Amino acid sequence: MSVDVPHRLGAAEAKRRISGNMDKLEAQLPPGAQVSSRWEGDRLALRIGVLGQTIDAAIDVEEGLARVTVILPPALAFFGKAIEAGLRRAGPAMLEDRSKDRA
Repeated sequence: MSVDVPHRLGAAEAKRRISGNMDKLEAQLPPGAQVSSRWEGDRLALRIGVLGQTIDAAIDVEEGLARVTVILPPALAFFGKAIEAGLRRAGPAMLEDRSKDRA
């Protein structure tokens, strides 16, 4: 599944904000979930361990769009609609500027 999150930040600023908001992603996951991430150019590759399953995901950052792609294992496919709705709701929060909160 893919969810597009439009923005007007430019790719570099969107990447900075996504990196700074990774804790928001982790807060949306069930307790005990493990997240590993790495940037590959303009793509943030994610591997999420949850409920005994592994979910591969990516955030592709473009000048005016961040595309979140999630590949659910068959055992979690039942949760697909709920996960997609959650991404649509929480996606814009990944692009918030929290640098002022930390200053």
